Amino acid sequence: MARLQQLPAVALLGPRQVGKTTLALQMADDAGRVYLDLESPRDRDKLGDPHEFLAAHEDRLVVLDEVQCMPELFSVLRGVIDAGRRHGKRVGRFLLLGSASRDLLQQSESLAGRIGYLELAPFDVLETPVDEHTDLWVRGGFPESLLAADAERSLVWREAFIRTYLERDIPQLGPRIPATTLHRFWTMLAHVQGGLLNAANLARSLAVDGKTVARYLDLMVDLMLVRRLQPFVANVSKRLVKAPKVYVRDSGIVHALLNIQNRDVLLGHPVSGASWEGFVIENLLDVAPERVMPFFYRTAAGAEIDLLLDIPGDGLWAIDITRGRTGVPERGFHVACQDVKPSRRFVVNTSGERYPVGDGVEAIGVASLAEILARV
Repeated sequence: MARLQQLPAVALLGPRQVGKTTLALQMADDAGRVYLDLESPRDRDKLGDPHEFLAAHEDRLVVLDEVQCMPELFSVLRGVIDAGRRHGKRVGRFLLLGSASRDLLQQSESLAGRIGYLELAPFDVLETPVDEHTDLWVRGGFPESLLAADAERSLVWREAFIRTYLERDIPQLGPRIPATTLHRFWTMLAHVQGGLLNAANLARSLAVDGKTVARYLDLMVDLMLVRRLQPFVANVSKRLVKAPKVYVRDSGIVHALLNIQNRDVLLGHPVSGASWEGFVIENLLDVAPERVMPFFYRTAAGAEIDLLLDIPGDGLWAIDITRGRTGVPERGFHVACQDVKPSRRFVVNTSGERYPVGDGVEAIGVASLAEILARV
């Protein structure tokens, strides 16, 4: 709430994969707010004359859910906001919930100077009890998936989410890409979770060219379904890997795309380690301060840092991620740290305990590191 009160007249929150959805629900249920679901014909009918409707609720917070369904509203909001400013109404008037990033909702550019953006991620390790963190990893952070009565119902919900996104949500945003093609592409990314982007291999598998693969990837990144983690380019006399690493952002979606039904199947699957790495990265970035920049570091000789955070005022934090209870990083991590000279060094494992392991490195659990990062 405090974050929203600091934003301009409009706050655009997304994507639809909101884990912290209780915020929107509290606002929708409050008698002092007006809530419209723009997927509902009944609510869209209320906006037959949007100028009149919005002006009539000048003294109340108006929550517009699934705003991508009515992109023409952005131009209307500009006039309504400017009229309100003349009456002293300058902040916190509209809360827009959307399924896509600001890059896809290009109409929001007409609200420059009047809008603030806040990404709401799925549930993270600081929002769930410690004894549910394994379920959070296996099922992902979507509320309906995480809170399902059993593993089978969770998987069914994620499969339906994937199908709905491909067949309905993406076409609503404009791209004319066959759902089966995007599903294959998404599944390929899940198979190479956390790997270096090899556009040529993906293009051959899809029987398309490299530019088409780049367009598909840009779309998935804009939809906040995929993360493209850029390499850190240090001023060192070594050959550095310059291709980005690619992660499907929600671990539960990774597992649904690969038909991994439960924890036991996951622990025996080749993607287990990469899935855990992506899970840790997303949870840390969910709680990191807004201006923190994430990278990875890898040399051609194999020195590597899984996650390198550039924290304003606090230098670089080097984070090694391992699926296991040991707290000892591999030699390549130490070599990489000699190159970039981070101010803090961590190895995240599954034990949850925090203790020094030598050479300035601390072993730590993902929730403990998330707490430290959230306080930066």
